[in-house]
Parts: sequence; C-alpha cells; structure tokens
Amino acid sequence: MLSGCEGVLSTVDPAGPAARIIATLWWVMLIGAAAIFGLVMVLLVLPFRARSVRDGEVMQVRVWIVGLGLIFPMAILAALLAYGLIVGERLLPRADADIVSVGAQGRRWAWTFTYDEVPGRTTQNNLHIPAGRPVDVAITTADVIHSFWVPRLAGKLDAIPGRSNVLRIEADAPGTYQGLSAEFSGAGYDRFTFTVTAHDAAGWQAFLKGQQP
Repeated sequence: MLSGCEGVLSTVDPAGPAARIIATLWWVMLIGAAAIFGLVMVLLVLPFRARSVRDGEVMQVRVWIVGLGLIFPMAILAALLAYGLIVGERLLPRADADIVSVGAQGRRWAWTFTYDEVPGRTTQNNLHIPAGRPVDVAITTADVIHSFWVPRLAGKLDAIPGRSNVLRIEADAPGTYQGLSAEFSGAGYDRFTFTVTAHDAAGWQAFLKGQQP
C-alpha cells in the first residue's frame, strides 16, 4: 500500500496545485470512509453484546443503531459530497493573464501536441510546458475516446471525438512528469503513455525559439 504513495504515477505525491487539491480530496474521502467503516464495525458488535444486557441497555443499543447508524453516515456522506463539489469547482479553468495554451490530440497510439505561442510547432508524445505557470490543455482525439492524465500534475480528462475538453495543469518545478491514457481504447492502450517536460524560464524561451527539440 505504501508503494502507491510515491512514484511517477502517484496521485498522492503531487507536484502541482491541481494535483495537490485532488490529493487532499483523496485523503479527506479516505478519512470519511474510515470513520463510517469504524462506526459500522461498532454497530455490528453491539447486537451480539445486547443479548446479555438488561432491557434498558438494549434500548440504548437500539438508539445507537437507529440513530448513529443512519444519521452519522448520512452526515459524513453529505459533507463529503459538498466538499467534492467545492473542490471540483476550484479545478475549473478560469481566465488568467499568465495562461499558456496548448493542444493535445490523441490517436492510436500517440499524442500530438501543439502550442498557441508557436503556430505550426508540434511535438510527439512529449508535451513541453513552463514550470510555475498554469497551462490550459485543449484535449481532442483523431479516432476513439482516449483519456489525458498526468497524475502528479492534475486530474484526468477524456478526449472525445468531435469536441475539445480543456484541462488546466501546472508544475511546481522544472522536471519530467509521466502521463498516460487511462481509457480503454483497444489492444495496446496499456502502453499508451507520454511525457510532460516542465522547463524553467530560460528553458521555456529556448523551446519557443526552437533551440530545444
């Protein structure tokens, strides 16, 4: 279990603002689920214990089961739902003067990336972005449904034929981040991966000028 908490595809080892929000949501939901599970285990034991207690204590046990067995889980689930909706709203792309816009077109079995700042420039299976700046990725597909996912930078979003979905990603620091398609799209999809390279300011300018592949 601990091995899943780090690594190039770990959602709980975030390297960007959106990924941190998602990781926090994951931990909050895990804690909420653990609380409900713990209460259910307590309530599961109480009926067996009630056989040997007095009538008054049996009534108290029933209050536990009917009251906390319904109210507590419903309150926890309602709180988790509200929190999830708030988090989802925070992840929506918004207008920003410092936004970098790129395009990502999936097909079996490669991703083609385009850059609004350098019309005509494309890269295959390696998306270049500046570190420390929000990047809006317009995701499309040339054939079937794919899914664009860089676990350490943001959540995943489907590439759907005939439409463009926008996902905002951001890397805290320069580096290389692993991405993959998380949608079954035929034999070979499990090897349908790509890389995101985040540059520092000088490296990004060099890329825009064509001084880096």
